[in-house]
Amino acid sequence: MTSPALAGTAVAGAPPAPVAAVPRPSLEPAAGPAVEIVVPVYNEEGGLEASVRRLAAHLATEPYTSRITIADNASTDSTLQVARRLADELPDVGVVHLDQKGRGRALRAVWEASDAQVLAYMDVDLSTDLNALLPLVAPLLSGHSDVAIGTRLSRSSRVARGPKREVISRCYNLLLHAALTVRFSDAQCGFKAIRADRARMLLPYVEDTGWFFDTELLVLAERSGLRISEVPVDWVDDPDSRVDIVPTAVKDLQGVARMACGLASGSIPVDALRTALRGEQPPVSLFAQATRFAAVGVASTLAYLALYLLLRGPLGPQGANAAGLLLTTIANTSVNRRFTFRSQTGAARSQAQGLVVLAAALLLTSGSLHALHALVPAPHRLLELSVLVAANLGATVLRFLLLRRWVFRPRAVPSPDTSRSTR
Repeated sequence: MTSPALAGTAVAGAPPAPVAAVPRPSLEPAAGPAVEIVVPVYNEEGGLEASVRRLAAHLATEPYTSRITIADNASTDSTLQVARRLADELPDVGVVHLDQKGRGRALRAVWEASDAQVLAYMDVDLSTDLNALLPLVAPLLSGHSDVAIGTRLSRSSRVARGPKREVISRCYNLLLHAALTVRFSDAQCGFKAIRADRARMLLPYVEDTGWFFDTELLVLAERSGLRISEVPVDWVDDPDSRVDIVPTAVKDLQGVARMACGLASGSIPVDALRTALRGEQPPVSLFAQATRFAAVGVASTLAYLALYLLLRGPLGPQGANAAGLLLTTIANTSVNRRFTFRSQTGAARSQAQGLVVLAAALLLTSGSLHALHALVPAPHRLLELSVLVAANLGATVLRFLLLRRWVFRPRAVPSPDTSRSTR
């Protein structure tokens, strides 16, 4: 039996289609199983049958429907024959054969064709205790989380492996935290799951076809604002692992460098993905906010001068100054709310807070001028002007910070607290 709807593998590196906004997906039962578990294999003729039978027996006790798909990565031994025999004998077991190696290539091929609600994978050696499978997929089936990973680095995890692999794993994860500022703890554990609708949005932007595939997927998921739940696992190292550590580490480092450059340059469209997946506007950088704030400030100043000249005759200097300041402050706050900070706060509330910010800025400038006259009874006009310029610069910075951190500060949306999760 072969995995349904699999027409072929995706072309790695092909330009993805533009990110389109999608409605919040439903978790209603689909035609396929609730969970599809992919087991990528390469030359595993010796241990494949025992592992698949053990996994199938465990899934028979789980409270959700499931399917196992064995993804053969161009094996040169009898792995494919063993897999096909298991697929013929066991219900809900399928097999897919790929002519090229690559764990990422295998996962992409099966996941893109799957009709399951949740897509998972695990290593064929079943190093991870299968009792962690339900905690892994449950947050995804319930809709609480978007991605779930097993972690061997939690204090409650129980791990048996050699010191060499332990050091390499921890150094790799430290590097990820430093280079890509990720929050998830264990990128390499071969025990992960993702909601199918989320995978369909992210997979076109994952370039790697090998071992770095799931790290790249996790970074994209986190940067796109998806919820990642972490499940502490019990894990026993497989002494017969097929992973060649040095070449794999080199390719992983190349992947980290590629992603760091892509995120820095903006060629990886995480902002568009965040908007499409979460329905959120992408955050505006501090530099962009400061630039927009300055542009709005220049326009406000010109508008204030025009209003002052227009109103000075009928209202007098003080009245024209007060009216000009009030009108331009209201307009300034409104434009900064939408253009500079892209805030969702109510207009009335932001205007009231904007007036408080204006009062604080005026207090700073008036206080500076008062302090100057207290220290120097008859200051030279040039000194007075210098103090006012400095005070106004300080007031502008103060106003920007107050608008950014108080008036238009993004309000966090509370989420249910179940397993440990990152945003």
